[in-house]
Amino acid sequence: MTLNASRTRPKRNAIGLEEERAWVSFYRRAGKDPAIAAEVAAQLEADIEMKREHLALYLCCRESLRLHQAREARNQRFGQFVRWLLSGLFVRFPANARRAIGRGSDLAAACLPETSVEPAAAQVQRLSKSPKVRAARAAFKAPSIVAETPAPPAAVDAMDAAPRAAQANG
Repeated sequence: MTLNASRTRPKRNAIGLEEERAWVSFYRRAGKDPAIAAEVAAQLEADIEMKREHLALYLCCRESLRLHQAREARNQRFGQFVRWLLSGLFVRFPANARRAIGRGSDLAAACLPETSVEPAAAQVQRLSKSPKVRAARAAFKAPSIVAETPAPPAAVDAMDAAPRAAQANG
């Protein structure tokens, strides 16, 4: 039995050493990996005795989970800001620019200086001052003095015959 007893003891020590190595690796990984931290914290919360023995590990896990939540919240805020910025740059700005360009013609017309006199009215006034135009206008408005004389009947027949001849030939 002394041989068996001596063998069992080293196994316990080997198991104890492996157990310690596992706990040390949990300490290292729990600070970096929130998934492992959540699992270890859940196991420690389930077993009060283990939680008392490894209170530092439990606190490291809780801190890792808090940091992970804070990191996720910060990333969400940053992502929301980037989405807002890009939508403003690529969606709202072009839409507003398109709307402004559509109204730009009205704005440009409103910015033009007002003309006090219409160009056609100014041209009419200039032409009405010209003596040639006055004479032509007076001649157009004056009743014609030449009396209309009736055309001789032979000339009327010749005028009526010309369209009839064209119809017969055509």
